[in-house]
Amino acid sequence: MDTKRRTFLRALGAAGVAGLAGCTGTGGSGGPAATETEGGGTATTSAGEATTISADDARPPTVDRRLFLGHDVETIRSEITSGGVPKDGIPAIDDPQFGPAEEAALDPGDPVFGAVRDGEAKAYPQSILVWHEIVNDVLGGDPVAVTYCPLTGTAQGFERGPVEFGTSGDLVNSNLVMYDRGTDSRWPQVTGTAVEGPLVGQSLREFRVVWTTWEHWRAVYPDTVVLTDETGFSRRYGSDPYGQYNPERGYYANDRTIFSPLVSDDRNRPKDVVIGTRTTEGALSFDKKSLLDERVLGGAIGETEYVAVADPALETGYVYETSDGLTVAAAGDGYRVDGETYAAAELPLDRTLAFDGMWFAWAGFYPELPYVE
Repeated sequence: MDTKRRTFLRALGAAGVAGLAGCTGTGGSGGPAATETEGGGTATTSAGEATTISADDARPPTVDRRLFLGHDVETIRSEITSGGVPKDGIPAIDDPQFGPAEEAALDPGDPVFGAVRDGEAKAYPQSILVWHEIVNDVLGGDPVAVTYCPLTGTAQGFERGPVEFGTSGDLVNSNLVMYDRGTDSRWPQVTGTAVEGPLVGQSLREFRVVWTTWEHWRAVYPDTVVLTDETGFSRRYGSDPYGQYNPERGYYANDRTIFSPLVSDDRNRPKDVVIGTRTTEGALSFDKKSLLDERVLGGAIGETEYVAVADPALETGYVYETSDGLTVAAAGDGYRVDGETYAAAELPLDRTLAFDGMWFAWAGFYPELPYVE
């Protein structure tokens, strides 16, 4: 464990290693439509050996084509480091309990991670996930994992199929490295792609998790239920060992990182928030504040054009693949496309999965790729 990490642990004091929060140990899938892999096959282990995976093995569902990686698998794997806690030292929530919105002990500006499927809306408070990082849940009848890494400010959703996810205790580029309890493959959260284990090189099926505030989420989804602190663990859920988001202070409010990024990029302040998307072909990010101010921003991955639109109601944004000559313009609370007006989340275009993240983390995983201010 490096000097900065030891200093950080001492600063946490009473929280202790076993009680540490965070990654020390914050539409559709990109590319082709995500489909679960069927039948058996052959995968390559981290040691380069072939291993047979039968159709009956417990494993998370993956997409047909791997998501773009800004580094080769071997480089990412070689940069994995201990976060200072053992495997499952930060315990996932495997039996989440939910309560009605009116009983939630949340302030209006408190951050929550929201997800909706088949009419079921759930909110996952940052104040709880900061202590657990992974919630193995069922949403709209489907088994899912809602994940959060405090050090990179990333909240992401993954299909989990017949298995659960846990925390490995390791990090790469300051980001949570998950493992699945079926194959023990290792998945850096941001990449969504295994870099070690039987499923190395494969990408998980994902779904959108929205980083917003309790006030905004409840206004849009008044029937939402909320993850409660009845987790089966004793944690100081009213405090955050890294600082505070409402208002911002501590780790979230300064430019310092505990671990060095894979690559440094001064096009933005390290912890300013971007909304990033990655497909099978590349990656692209938009400055979140600029998007909320401008409402519409354009960018490209190679020859493919994309447009990002803001959703003021949830203070978030969505990214769509578009084409030359197609105009998307703000129109009242929505957006005009080909003469018709649509809500931000419902444009008649192919939406790519996008999520919030701290700039240093995004730039470290996807160096020198397009960034739109």
